[in-house]
Amino acid sequence: MSGAVLHADGKNRCPWPKEDNPLYVNYHDDEWGVPEYDDRALYEKLVLDGFQAGLSWITILRKRDNFRRAFDGFDPHKIARYDARKKAKLMADAGIVRNRLKVDGAVLSARAYLDVMEKGPGFSAFLWDFLEGKPKVNKFRDTKQVPAETALSQKMSKELSGRGFKFVGPTIVYAFMQAVGMVNDHLVECHCYKHLADASARK
Repeated sequence: MSGAVLHADGKNRCPWPKEDNPLYVNYHDDEWGVPEYDDRALYEKLVLDGFQAGLSWITILRKRDNFRRAFDGFDPHKIARYDARKKAKLMADAGIVRNRLKVDGAVLSARAYLDVMEKGPGFSAFLWDFLEGKPKVNKFRDTKQVPAETALSQKMSKELSGRGFKFVGPTIVYAFMQAVGMVNDHLVECHCYKHLADASARK
């Protein structure tokens, strides 16, 4: 099934949050596709999307609180200073995804983030400038229509990579753009679609 799905509460939703998984349903309803403009929150989501590579998002979502604990609330100032001892501690933490390259990538991305923040215009402004500050509203009726990457995610990926961010390939970046509301990829018949589209139209 790849079209919108009617749940028992009478709401149509995208097909990927299964009705018997309230964690996933709540994430779909309350977070996914909602425009995010906070610098630190955008860094956190980008890093988590990097950790997701090769895994399902629900795996990361279930571990998100553990990630936040282990990574000092995703404070880039702290993460940028992680040394070998701290990285070893993370690699021993069963509550997160233990991947050496991804742990190193989070540290390098924190340093890149601080560089963007220091030299301007700020991480949020830097990212949203690719969309002129306004979400792109798509009109997909079936998940088969949703792309894995776009020319815009390729452009953002190239720029992020050039600035030193890691695990920012165009597919990861497009998933990030969907999650933080840079693109509205809720299916048209999903109950979340209209109010997000209406909010974008008012910008």
